[in-house]
Amino acid sequence: MAQDDNGGIELAETSSTALEEHGLGDGRIGDPGTAVVLDDAPVNPGFPEHRLRITDRDPKHNRRAERTVYTLFYLSIAGSVWAIAAYLAFPIESGKISDLRLSTMLIGLGMVLALLGIGIGAIHWSKQIMADKEGIDIRHPVRGTDDTRERSIEIFEQANEESGFGRRTLIRNSLIGALVAFPLPAVVLFRGLAPQNEDPVKDLKHTMWKAGMRLTKDPTGLPIKASDVTLGSVFHVIPEGLDDTDDVLDEKAKAAVLLMRLKPEDLHVSKGRENWNYDGIVAYSKICTHVGCPVALYEQQTHHLLCPCHQSQFDITHEARVIFGPASRPLPQLPITVDDEGYLVARSDFHEPVGPSFWERNS
Repeated sequence: MAQDDNGGIELAETSSTALEEHGLGDGRIGDPGTAVVLDDAPVNPGFPEHRLRITDRDPKHNRRAERTVYTLFYLSIAGSVWAIAAYLAFPIESGKISDLRLSTMLIGLGMVLALLGIGIGAIHWSKQIMADKEGIDIRHPVRGTDDTRERSIEIFEQANEESGFGRRTLIRNSLIGALVAFPLPAVVLFRGLAPQNEDPVKDLKHTMWKAGMRLTKDPTGLPIKASDVTLGSVFHVIPEGLDDTDDVLDEKAKAAVLLMRLKPEDLHVSKGRENWNYDGIVAYSKICTHVGCPVALYEQQTHHLLCPCHQSQFDITHEARVIFGPASRPLPQLPITVDDEGYLVARSDFHEPVGPSFWERNS
């Protein structure tokens, strides 16, 4: 006999007794077409008693809630304008980190205010002003009939009436204004992505790397000796003297390099690149050739570089060729050697433009 979780009650006997009491079957549990209707079946409790909100009972509180909502929407508009003004008033062309941080903070505060104004205002509107009543929405798995579709239109009209969207012009207009103003900072900020020269290839075809320039650690600027680079290690590299340039961020965005050391016999070097590495130490641009994300993940065992943005992978043993993902060409290689003191230096600049391939379309 099986027993229930409470222990002591024989389920088979209980079921058999219930069947016999209701005159169904001969008492066997397996009889098809039988059912037990219990007298203590659960009852639908229905909806709880409706409680009126204070805005339903007091017109003064209702008007106050309405003012709160459209004030929040107006604050959202002010936040959008603030973000645009901050972008224009605090430029980052100087390349100073302090200017970048100040501009980013002020633009971010404006956009936060713009988004929070819309979000909090919409929630306050729905909780304090829109119609507050319970209802049941029965879902249907198939397309509704014409009557159902007509009823849907009636529901939209009813929702408009209950929300007051058509009647409460201040709330409606302020919300529309906030939604229109909110994307404007992003549109204005796109201006900063435009190339400074008419020909972007001219900007990206050359970096500040030149013959004899030492490779230094990012961000300390300390020069790197070949003996410091061990097998399996990876260094984030910037050119010597980067911090002394006028456009630190722009120059770093083009000249950033990853430095790795492999066994010389693992490298497959093409003709003309025989002296681009030094005793298995190779340097490649850190800027992905897909859309310019930083390629910063190195797998020691496979010698693969991974771009975390769109999952492009580059094989360092085969001159950073693309083995997976949307990137269309290998990472540009920086030719390197060592100076008289054993420090790693560049032989020259990159021999091709760094960054996304679309910059080369007019080259």
